[in-house]
Amino acid sequence: MRRLLFLLGIPCSCLLAWQAPVPAARQAPPPPYEQARPLIVSRHGIVAASNFLASQAAAKILEQGGNAVDAAIAANAMTGLVQPFVNGVGGDLFAIVYEAKTGRVYGLNSSGWAPKALTLGWVRERRVRINERTKKFEDLSVHTVTVPGCVAGWHALRERFGAKTFSEILAPAIHYAENGFALSAVSARSLVQRRYLQQPGFKETYLAAGETPQPGDLFRNPALAATLRRIAAQGRDGFYKGELAERMVRFFREQGGAHAAEDFAEFQPEWVEPVSTTYRGWTVYELPPNGQGVAALSMLNIMERFPLGDYGQNSAAALHVMIEAKKLAYADMERYVGDPRFTPVPVAQMLSKELAAERARMIDMRKAACRVLPSELKESLAAKGSDTIYLSVVDRDGNIVSLIQSNYGGYGTGLVAPGAGFTFHNRGASFDIEPGKPNSLAGRKRPLHTIIPALMRKDTTVIGFGIMGGWNQSQAHAQFVSNVADFGMNVQQALEAPRFTKTTFDGCDVQIESRIPENIRVELQRRGHVVRPTAPYSSVFGFGSAVVHDLKRKVQMAGTDPRVDGAAVPEMPNFSPAR
Repeated sequence: MRRLLFLLGIPCSCLLAWQAPVPAARQAPPPPYEQARPLIVSRHGIVAASNFLASQAAAKILEQGGNAVDAAIAANAMTGLVQPFVNGVGGDLFAIVYEAKTGRVYGLNSSGWAPKALTLGWVRERRVRINERTKKFEDLSVHTVTVPGCVAGWHALRERFGAKTFSEILAPAIHYAENGFALSAVSARSLVQRRYLQQPGFKETYLAAGETPQPGDLFRNPALAATLRRIAAQGRDGFYKGELAERMVRFFREQGGAHAAEDFAEFQPEWVEPVSTTYRGWTVYELPPNGQGVAALSMLNIMERFPLGDYGQNSAAALHVMIEAKKLAYADMERYVGDPRFTPVPVAQMLSKELAAERARMIDMRKAACRVLPSELKESLAAKGSDTIYLSVVDRDGNIVSLIQSNYGGYGTGLVAPGAGFTFHNRGASFDIEPGKPNSLAGRKRPLHTIIPALMRKDTTVIGFGIMGGWNQSQAHAQFVSNVADFGMNVQQALEAPRFTKTTFDGCDVQIESRIPENIRVELQRRGHVVRPTAPYSSVFGFGSAVVHDLKRKVQMAGTDPRVDGAAVPEMPNFSPAR
């Protein structure tokens, strides 16, 4: 602890000199927001995903006797088809599973590793092009493709908790991939992205509906259907071994990659123990590093030192505290978090209430801090990797899956192997291509991840939630938790409430949703924040969903973010014909 405090610039003597009590947990009444969407309530299961077809398909799996895990995989397979510009089987996956019968919480890290041969020495010897400003790979480079973890994650989840076969679970996505689906407004707007048109395989796959698709146009992806059929028949081995794996490796090699068949065949996801903290009586769970979830928990620990309920929801004082807490928590995250299999990460110390007390003392309520990181870190940690899907499922028995899956940035690399039907992510773009850092590149190493699922519980209430959006995610999680714990909002209100986001790691800039009143924004400016008003319900604040299991009343609830075209769809029970 003393060493960590020293590295963070905190005199150790302060820990003994100042131990202010945590303010009593006072829950303010929820503000009178008019909800854009209803809170969905059911005695049966509910699926809340970022696309209505995904929610509908997964609800169908529940109706056919599947559980929360089966439905979550079905929803993810469908989002990979209908929202390929943010996720797909070419990306990574993380999940938190709440098992109702035992009350246990499980974590799954299915983030892929770099090829074994891809080391700093290999990069130097081959003079691989590096962004000299950020000291990272170029975004669309084949070297940013770590082994995709999504399908291995599906296999691990289904093998441990599932009730259905892959052929049953993937049937909806296969049907729509073969027969086509009508593009939603969001999908039509995002399907064709010019920056990827020169990437091998992209045009052949994603210009099937033309160069300027419109809402209602039909889009088919028979190649993806073939890939999903292979997975349905062979499970994880249909992706990581055999003909498809050989085709992918050969394609990467043709692009100059270091990938080998063994990198795919030997990859396995990791079951992990979620990390947690307490906030106003709630226990909040995130996944441990190599993800950014510890930043959300650190931020909550700092926020807990202030009486946000007294300040008022989205008041200048409450926003100031949260923005400053974000800077401090992210500074610690950037300094210490990497792949724990390569670099020790002091998670327990980072999440200690004592450290939070000292970090909270650094917040000046009169003035924003514009520099909590060395200036040379500013550009290498700019906003990136904000393209992700999040979904949550609660089944009739109260089991919950909180799942997040991503290409990292948009279509990732935009690279499509022949006949594959999906793009490969560019998660390796977050590696530092220089030695001596927690996130420095190494063979078989996993990069620092932005995508994080979450879960919170108190007494007989359990909430699975998540909000996507790159470095926005931890700060959005903390705002969601505060909306529930400090201000008594239901999950739909908590998702819809105006948010702030600060995706840079330095400076006083912050984006504030323009639904927050002008007088609040002016007061933040007076305190030194450089406020950038942003359009209502803008996607820069991320979008998410949440499901609730109320154990006492045996009822489920769900909410979805109006910032995207998702929906919360309840399972319908089986009916007998009327007599």
